[in-house]
Amino acid sequence: MPLGGGNKCGCCQKPVYFAEEVQCEGKSWHKSCFLCMVCKKNLDSTTVAVHVDEIYCKSCYGKKYGPKGYGYGGGAGTLSMDTGEGLGIKPEVQAPHRPTNNPNSSKFAQKAGGSDVCPRCGKTVYAAEKVIGGGNSWHKSCFRCAKCGKGLESTTLADRDGEIYCKGCYAKNFGPKGFGFGQGAGALAHSQ
Repeated sequence: MPLGGGNKCGCCQKPVYFAEEVQCEGKSWHKSCFLCMVCKKNLDSTTVAVHVDEIYCKSCYGKKYGPKGYGYGGGAGTLSMDTGEGLGIKPEVQAPHRPTNNPNSSKFAQKAGGSDVCPRCGKTVYAAEKVIGGGNSWHKSCFRCAKCGKGLESTTLADRDGEIYCKGCYAKNFGPKGFGFGQGAGALAHSQ
């Protein structure tokens, strides 16, 4: 302990006295300085996540240093429009959605010199980026619903005439129509 006070605070570098000390990763902090570096939330031993000399709440730490990409979202079907720019993360710029422009949906008509051709963009599909669905080979980035542009998986797609759709758009556009369909929860609408 240095002369004239306690250890130096990991945030403000001022002396930390015993009554106001919080210890983390061998460093001392003032209780009032033991805050998330991004959202400024108060931290404790159960909510702190350390990266080098910086402290974060678990949520901000996960957004800044956690895994990224499909399947690592907010969890349980949540949709977050937070791009992470406040954390210094540069958002990905995605190419605009384009429906398939190939009039011939036969997979044999799309072969070019023995390699597969993506029916959405018309470019060659190499093994590292190949996704198979609807009887065709697609680029991972082109494997999207033709109507809404939602990313698909082999278990969540429906195909029709060489085009692929999410289950929702397929049902809306090609599903049964008429009285009794789309009324919701088995309700019978009857008016006189």
